Parts: sequence; structure tokens; C-alpha cells
Amino acid sequence: MTTLAALPTSFQPEISPVADSLAISALVALLPLVTIFVTLGVLKWKAHWAGLSAVAVAILVAVIFFKMPLTLAGLAATEGAVFGLFPIMWIVFTAIVLYQVTVRSGHFEDLRATFRLISDDPRIQAIIIAFCFGALLEALAGFGAPVAITGVMLMAVGFAPLRAATVVLLANTAPVAFGAIAIPILTAGNLTGIPYQEIGAYVGHQAPVIAIFVPLLLVFMVDGRRGVRQTWPAAVVIGITFAVTQWVSATWISVEMTDIIASLVSLAVAVAFLRVWQPSGGDAATESLQVEREKQLATVGAGTDGAPSGAAGDYHISPEELDAQARALTPRRIAWAMFPYVLVVAVFSVAKLVPAVDTWLTGTNAKIPWPGLAGEVLNHDGSVNGSATYTFSWLSSPGTMLLVCSVVVALAYGIGFSGLFAEMKETAVKMRWAFLTVASVLALAYVMNLSGQTITIGAWIAGTGTAFAFFRPLLGWIGTAVTGSDTSANALFATLQQSAAERAGIDPTLLVAANTSGGVVGKMISPQNLTIAATAVGLVGQESAILRKVLPWSIGLILVMCLLVGLQSTVLSWMLP
Repeated sequence: MTTLAALPTSFQPEISPVADSLAISALVALLPLVTIFVTLGVLKWKAHWAGLSAVAVAILVAVIFFKMPLTLAGLAATEGAVFGLFPIMWIVFTAIVLYQVTVRSGHFEDLRATFRLISDDPRIQAIIIAFCFGALLEALAGFGAPVAITGVMLMAVGFAPLRAATVVLLANTAPVAFGAIAIPILTAGNLTGIPYQEIGAYVGHQAPVIAIFVPLLLVFMVDGRRGVRQTWPAAVVIGITFAVTQWVSATWISVEMTDIIASLVSLAVAVAFLRVWQPSGGDAATESLQVEREKQLATVGAGTDGAPSGAAGDYHISPEELDAQARALTPRRIAWAMFPYVLVVAVFSVAKLVPAVDTWLTGTNAKIPWPGLAGEVLNHDGSVNGSATYTFSWLSSPGTMLLVCSVVVALAYGIGFSGLFAEMKETAVKMRWAFLTVASVLALAYVMNLSGQTITIGAWIAGTGTAFAFFRPLLGWIGTAVTGSDTSANALFATLQQSAAERAGIDPTLLVAANTSGGVVGKMISPQNLTIAATAVGLVGQESAILRKVLPWSIGLILVMCLLVGLQSTVLSWMLP
């Protein structure tokens, strides 16, 4: 009889471990993903239960069908869970703490009134906050921080929780490919050997095609056809500005700076355009959103005590009070209200764009071989899987930078360390289930990745014959949906895309770029991002409701991206650089 001690410790995954069939193996490997989306979207389970159930299914699939030793599968789950807590949830936690500090100080009221000065129309505010400002945050921080910060900002200007969550998730699609100083593209370049500037230029001829329509889609999501009819000039101008700037920057200026340039230029154009044109119907849209907000806060947005259950709280005031606050603003008050976000931009710009500072910060990262796992899990080609080494980025993490900003803001605003610690404690309590959810989702991702389930799914999709190019963005979409990161999706599939393209006689750069571009529309359905959005707007435990709202948008946009890439491989090849 075989004992536990006699079981092998090392593991090399196979591409087709089930019945020696790639198709059957891929269908089996999809079971954990089916589990999490069915439990969330159909059975309406709490996100943490859905995540834990999917982890259990992934471990069973890994052990029974992919022949991974149980000990290694369990260790892979623990590493993923820790990665989910740090750096992922560390970033989200500190982003919300920073916001809460501004609320506690009272200065957020002035920031809300400042947005009112630009436009009192909530549909325009959705574009400015979620699309323009959110893109800037994605450019600098990424990893969920834009969703968390802009989600609570939309709540504060009067959006209903569910609508705020769906708006920021959709808005976050536009900048993801070039997020965090273009880390997804840099990762793809490092893995494939293709110059990252070349990959970035190709992405710059794909992602803007989606981005150009995002402001219009946001307006439709906020106020339906009426909103599109009344606000389309601003939405079109801002969308075109962002897309063209993204295209130009990625192609000729700087891949790393693409989202920073695009977000700032589109924001400046938005402010200038709105000085000479304002949409009609803003009061009716505001009234409609206010009725919806009150209804949601009384039902799905309520916790066990009848109050909003997430980090956002209820800071809504009437439009008349907002108008009075806006009229009372002075340049000094506006500057003071903008201070936390100007500080965030400054800190991240120095940390990411000054080479000496970036090198010093990343040099403090601690590489920790995961006990019992590192060196024992191989890739399917026999090389050691580097994912079993955990990187503890204690100083270079965007979360740590956000914490530094929170300390500075707390001191500058006069609430001190006692106020900061009080907000940290309160936020941690409110986010306890979000911590568990994201930890379970990343545990799922690590088990699927290290056991070979993810690469099996990718290899199956790669064998689509004549429809090969059309289906390439699906890999990035699936990878980002599973891991919550376009960077991780590229780490999983970039080399697969490259080798498969070479075998099929298609430009490898096109398909590596397609993996990145496909990932941008997969992020909105990632359980990790769903939980971040739910926590920010006070809908903890309502991730399934958010998923049902954004899933059709994600499916529609990935089909558009698939069609675009398929055509770029043939009749639209002239679009490529």
C-alpha cells in the first residue's frame, strides 16, 4: 500500500493528461472556472464561498486528473492566498484608507464640489471620474486601486452602489493594457524576446478601438439612450481624444507613459470642452440616480444593521447643497481638496519614472522560495516553474506608497495618527470578507497555473485552425478573468501565443499583443475585481449582482476584440504599425 510519505514531491504537468485528449483535458480544466461563475452568477452565493468552492474543485482536478501531489496543490493554494493578501489587497486596503482619511477630514466635500464646478451632470462626472481620472490611477498604480478609489468617489457624488460598481469596472477596461507603467506589455516582451516597444505599438492599434467607445458606453450605462442622446458630443470628444493620444503615444512617444499622457490629455480636453458646452437633462438624470440610490441603500446595499456594508458609507447630500458648496469654493480650497490625489500622482511618478528610485525600490524586494513548493513544480517543458518563488515587495508595492500618502495626508489635514489608525481599523473590519474572497481567488489561480490546468486551456484554444487569429484574445480574456491581472495573463500565455503564431504562419507580435488587448475586457469579470468594487461601494457579498450586470458587456467587448484581431491578421493588416 502506498503511503503519503512515498508520494512523489516533484511534479511536471502534462498538456493532455485526461484520456490523452487535449479537448477533454481542457474541458476538465475549465471546471473550477465554471464553478466560480455558476456559484456567483447563477446560484448567487457570497463571493468568498464561491471562491473557496472553486479552490476545492481546482485542487480535486489537479490531484485526480492532472496527477499533482496533494501536498503541492495545497502549497500552491497557500502561496496564491498570500499573494492575494499582499500585494493585491494591501493596495486596495490602503487606497480605501486614503479615501476615508479625506472623508474624515471633511476635505472630500470640497473635492466633490470641485467636480460639480466642471459639470453638475452625473453622466459627465462618470466620464471624468471613472474614465479620465481612473485611467491616470491605472497608469500609476493598477492592481485594483482605480476601481476602489473611483468607486467610492462616484458613490460620494450621488451614484447608487450597484451602478457605481458597474461603471468603474467598465471604465477600467480602457487603460488596463498600459497600466502600472505598462507592466503587462513589459512582461510580454521579457518572456517572448520581442521588443516591448513593438508589442506596445501593436496594442496601441487595438486597445484604442475599444477605448474610443467607452465614454459612450458609460453614459448609456448611467442613463440609457436618453443619456447618450444628450451627452454624446462630450463623450465622443473625450473618447476620441483618449484613443488618439493612446495610439500616438504607444506608437511614437513612450509605451510606459501611454496611459499617463492619454488620461491627462483627455481630462484637459474634457475640462476645456465643458467650458463651452454643457449637456441638457442633467437635473433629470440626477433625480433618477438619487431615487435609485435611496432604493438600493434600503435593500441590497444594506448590511445587517441597515447601514451600507462596505467602505464607502453614505456621504450623499442634495444637489442644492452641492451647488452651494461649489459656489463657496476658493482656489485654495480646491487645491487643498486635490492635494491627496496630486500627491499620489507625484509619488507614483517619482517611484516609477525615475530610474534610480525605481531601481532602489525594487532592489528591496525579497525573493522567498515557497517552502515545500519551490523547485518541486516544473513547467510542461521540464524547466523549474518560477511562480513558486514569492516576491515580497514590501517597499516597492503601490500599497506601501499609498500608505505613505495616507500618512502625509492625515498629518496635513490635521487628523493625526490616531485618526489614521481609526480609519485603518474600521476599513480592515469592513473588508474582512473581501480579504478572504481575493485570497481564495488567487489560491484558485495558483493551483490552476502550477498544476497545468491554465496552460491546457490555452493550448486547446490555440488549436482553432483557420479561426486561430480570431480566438487569440480569448486567452488574455480568460487569463485576466482568472487572475485579475493582465500582467499575469501575459505571463501565462505570451510565449504560447508566440510559438503558436509561428506554427500558424501569423505575425507573432500581433497575437502577443492580442493576448494583452483581450485581457483588458476580462478584468471586469474577475472575481478579484468584482470583490474590490463591491467592497468600495458598500455591496460586500453582492458580487454576483455586479457580475450579472457587467458580464454581457465583457462578452460583447471580447467579441469585438476577437473580430478586430482576426481582421488585422488579414484584410486590416494596414492598421498595424
